[in-house]
Amino acid sequence: RVQLVESGGGSVQSGGSLTLSCTASGDTYSTYCMVWFRQIPGKEREGVASLDSDGNIIYANSVKGRFTISRDNAKNTLYLQMNNLKPEDSAMYYCAADATGFCTSSPTPPPAEWYDNWGQGTQVSVSP
Repeated sequence: RVQLVESGGGSVQSGGSLTLSCTASGDTYSTYCMVWFRQIPGKEREGVASLDSDGNIIYANSVKGRFTISRDNAKNTLYLQMNNLKPEDSAMYYCAADATGFCTSSPTPPPAEWYDNWGQGTQVSVSP
């Protein structure tokens, strides 16, 4: 079971960019399904992008063409490059991991309730 630590959040203006990182430790990271989620207070945690152990990637429709998920297995790190940020992207961002390596067969990222292994989150704030 990996331990997850997110970083890279911050405050930017609309149209700006940020790159989030999720560093994993404690297990064979490269075999995991990795997922980025985000959550604003009072709302459910929303899947943003997933990347399975075979390299299959799924994005939420709201971020397609703007966000890029990637991983560096040598560094045990998952990334989320976020470009052309919008105020509605403001949220706490979390990464999650699943040891099966499989994320989902759906065209959308997997739901948060499938995961019980979370990092502490990193805050992203986008001003108009």
